[in-house]
Amino acid sequence: MENLKDYGLVLEMENLNKYTSFHIGGPAKALVFPRDEKSLIEIIKICKSENLKYIVLGNCTNVLVSDKGYDGVVIMLKNVLDNIDINEDTIEAGAGATLRSVANTALSYSLTGFEFAHGIPGSVGGGVIMNAGAYDGELKDIVESVRVLDDNLNIIELSNEDMNFSYRTSVAQENNYIVLSAKFKLVKGDSIKIKEKMDDLWNRRVTKQPLEWPSAGSTFRRPKGYFAGKLIDDSGLRGFTHGNASISDKHCGFVINKGGATAREVRETIETVQKIVKDNYGVELKREVKYIGDN
Repeated sequence: MENLKDYGLVLEMENLNKYTSFHIGGPAKALVFPRDEKSLIEIIKICKSENLKYIVLGNCTNVLVSDKGYDGVVIMLKNVLDNIDINEDTIEAGAGATLRSVANTALSYSLTGFEFAHGIPGSVGGGVIMNAGAYDGELKDIVESVRVLDDNLNIIELSNEDMNFSYRTSVAQENNYIVLSAKFKLVKGDSIKIKEKMDDLWNRRVTKQPLEWPSAGSTFRRPKGYFAGKLIDDSGLRGFTHGNASISDKHCGFVINKGGATAREVRETIETVQKIVKDNYGVELKREVKYIGDN
């Protein structure tokens, strides 16, 4: 594993709670920040050749890492591959760029269409993989093309149609592709109106979501014909607490870390909610948050 250091910063047995939005997670065998795209590919080659488990993470906003950590290599794109380039009404952004930074760049160039993503705390890579969305938009509405790395380390460019986007998924998620960058097709607009819309959506988010607490955002996907938060609330689970994990009083669709929560407590809270909602309404709540590492 020593040769990983040729391609980026390597931190051994580094606790991941410093990096996740949940503020939860034990140590990774190695946490690696690649220098660039070529380094990322070389790091993955090393992991494959040495039979090392590995996972690629972005802004760590939609994950729950085990208290035991991850017995392998975590390749983190946070503050890496975060270039943002403009070509008239198209923005190309690296997988590690945050959706917020792309939205702010679009605003500075008076480009409209990205406002809805301003408050989504994830990265371009993670957002594209799960077709992130909020309020009046989803990334599928503005993605022109996506560059991905397949399991054989071939770089492929996929069109919007090739990505086969649907609610919180894509062909990239289904095939475990690694997103390298994405192009977004926007429209010239009025910067004042763009800023007003971004501010309005942000204010709505602050008012309705428990942003003051560590979480992974919306914990559950929206079940067809229902709203997860309402099902949870109607089941009497608003404020339900297990250890230091809790269902938010502010928005029942969020499991939050009230301070010192363990991954096990969060998992058990999620499982309790799923069971009670299924018993009450016959609806299966599927997680949006991704589990990493063993219990």
